[in-house]
Amino acid sequence: MENKRIRVGSVGLGSIWSGVHEPGIRRSPDLELVAICDIDEEKLQAAGEKYGIDPAHRFTDYHDLINCPDVDAVDICTSNDAHFMIAMAAVEAGKPYDLEKPITMTAQEADELEAATREKGLPNMICFSYRFKAAARYARDLIAKGRIGDIYHVDMQYFQAWGLPRAECPLVWRYIKDRTGSGALGDLGCHALDLVRFVTGKESCKVVGHTGTYVTERKLEKGEGTGKVDVDDFCNYLVEMEDGISASFQITRFAFGRGNYQRMEIYGSKGAIVYHLDVAGDGVDEIEVCDGDIHADAHVFTKLPVPEQYFSDQMQSFADIVNGKGDGLAANIQDGRLNQHAVDAVLASAEKGCWMEI
Repeated sequence: MENKRIRVGSVGLGSIWSGVHEPGIRRSPDLELVAICDIDEEKLQAAGEKYGIDPAHRFTDYHDLINCPDVDAVDICTSNDAHFMIAMAAVEAGKPYDLEKPITMTAQEADELEAATREKGLPNMICFSYRFKAAARYARDLIAKGRIGDIYHVDMQYFQAWGLPRAECPLVWRYIKDRTGSGALGDLGCHALDLVRFVTGKESCKVVGHTGTYVTERKLEKGEGTGKVDVDDFCNYLVEMEDGISASFQITRFAFGRGNYQRMEIYGSKGAIVYHLDVAGDGVDEIEVCDGDIHADAHVFTKLPVPEQYFSDQMQSFADIVNGKGDGLAANIQDGRLNQHAVDAVLASAEKGCWMEI
């Protein structure tokens, strides 16, 4: 059966939209950008001119975009505080949606959104982008096939550097709790939680977390003066996963010299896998494996070429989901809900100084 051409309306025209979503929509033969929405009128009009969206399909109110009869599916790329209400509006209108992470500000909102989406039976996708890295998918498959045996340990790092004083980043919304919910944890840590769950196929059971803030005042984006940073600059947490797997996470925006760096080491009874991203600042994802006695005794990890079958595209995956042809590997609202519960547990643990059940 031929794929249906899906007319997409995008809400939120910030960097994640212009850098990931819009290019992905443009690449897909099954998606067409027909409408855009942003509360910033200047940004809205500039994007409309750049991407050829006629003035009648440029909206400042997301309700107008969602209710537009020319929009088949809703693409949500706003700040975190708007995720829940926009996604719920899409659900109420009966329209499929994709949604940036973290999906909501609280686990309670995540529960409500998941229940409403499930009740309507709507196609949906949560944008945990690193599920679409070929090296991560390859690692997942190797583990599922038992190549490294029973997993004992996972060590996950996600490091960026744009929070450092030398970067002079102003008080953007990601530093304001009322708009973001949490800092490095919600921005980077939720990706890390999902990626470990995706690759290992195991759930998290309980957590203990530690957060901190190095720069407590930042220059205002507009005008003079400074404003208070009230979210975390870094977050470290330990997770007890299913089958007694011990996982550790290091998350920070203060890793000097790093761009969008990730490293996940997975150690099992028969072998080990190292996944890493952006080691040389080039955005490339790679996988190294150590298996068998000869390699183990020599402490040799070998970089593997990633087979073509593991390559995928985020926005094409959304099109496939809407067309009923998804591969089942993209995150959905249930995955987003579980992730939000884990994020909330890490925050609660860091505040109370104790282990928290998820």
